Amino acid sequence: MNDILHIVGGGLAGSEAAWQAANQGTRVVIHEMRPKVATFAHKTGHLAEMVCSNSFRSDDSEQNAVGLLHWEMRAAGGLIMATADAHRLPAGGALAVDREVFAEAITHHLTDHPMISITYEEVTELPSSGNWIFATGPLTSAKLGEAIAQETGADALAFFDAIAPIVHSDSIDMDVVWAQSRYDKGETEAERTAYLNCPMNKDQYEAFIDALLAADKTEFHDGETAKYFDGCLPIEVMAQRGRETLRFGPMKPVGLTNQHDPQTKAYAVVQLRRDNALGTLYNIVGFQTKMKYGAQTDVFRMIPGLQDARFARLGGIHRNTFLNSPTLLDDQMRLKSRPHIRFAGQITGVEGYVESAAMGLLAARMAVAEMGGTTLPAPPDTTATGALVTHITGGAEAKTFQPMNVNFGLFPPVDGLKSGRRGRKDRYKAYTDRAKSDWTGWLEQSTLDAG
Repeated sequence: MNDILHIVGGGLAGSEAAWQAANQGTRVVIHEMRPKVATFAHKTGHLAEMVCSNSFRSDDSEQNAVGLLHWEMRAAGGLIMATADAHRLPAGGALAVDREVFAEAITHHLTDHPMISITYEEVTELPSSGNWIFATGPLTSAKLGEAIAQETGADALAFFDAIAPIVHSDSIDMDVVWAQSRYDKGETEAERTAYLNCPMNKDQYEAFIDALLAADKTEFHDGETAKYFDGCLPIEVMAQRGRETLRFGPMKPVGLTNQHDPQTKAYAVVQLRRDNALGTLYNIVGFQTKMKYGAQTDVFRMIPGLQDARFARLGGIHRNTFLNSPTLLDDQMRLKSRPHIRFAGQITGVEGYVESAAMGLLAARMAVAEMGGTTLPAPPDTTATGALVTHITGGAEAKTFQPMNVNFGLFPPVDGLKSGRRGRKDRYKAYTDRAKSDWTGWLEQSTLDAG
């Protein structure tokens, strides 16, 4: 048993962890509870199913921290990024994928790997021995969540994520809607027309906000207070913060020209992004919601161009569990009370698909090194991966710890670079240049150590 790495959870973090370990010659067993045990958000039994969105966000590795994380994972031979690249959809400067084909491809890669086996079962207890990575994600089952809480002595930490609806493309009125990426961003025509845009005038926007605020919402039970991750706020929560909030957020009209009426500037714009390669499905960008189903159809059909919309999936909200990692995990991502167990992915307190997968990549490499009798140090905190793991394993304040996306605020300043004298573009380029050099060096050294 000690020569096998057990990975609990077949999401993005678990899938990446399995791939990394298996490609270093380690036998892997993935324990995945789906499809035997369903969750609110998942619809299939595929590994690495993307539930909230189909976007990995910006792919710019010189000016964006998540784009840099893409670059680091590609350099490390990451399965998630390679598969995303193979099944990407036009999305301007972002990396979006055909989510069903993506999950199917990941599943085939892992099931076909000679060093990987998959068992479909629910793990409900923390094991007493062996080599384990728990990458159960924010939708950790209730029984396992109870076992983790009992072991750590901590109440479960939680926040709420919302899911955006998906529309059938043949129900969109293209006499109202037009195709254009914001500021015509993209190198190809497909990229520059990757989004569909639904324009609103001021009266339509005001009526939409009124309906949004008045709509029936999902209520929480057992006295739970809704704590949302700021990067995934329901639109009605944003609207409650001020009537203009959405117009400066997901409904901002800047960088867009209505092809049907170029002289009239929209007061607000709702964007839709292609959700599959066939172009038959589009998701409403930034429109995560906790409205009840009936209210969603009524409110969203107020959007010009979506008056006859048919929905392939309506939005929803679900509770996400995460650890107080600065208190519970060491710098090797191990549970301090049971160091044969590592945690990876969103349950550690990182937020986002790529961040979760990156923690799976790192946890697997650390586990493989330990199984081989060595210790793999964490990558430098000047890298995107290193900055994230430093944050969750001690860099963050435990009392106020909340899920975090990768961002340049987690990186140490670049020596000799004064923010007041140079623009943001130069600062970000300096961060990414340093990170790429340091990540390359860490990869080379970790390969030598493994050898």
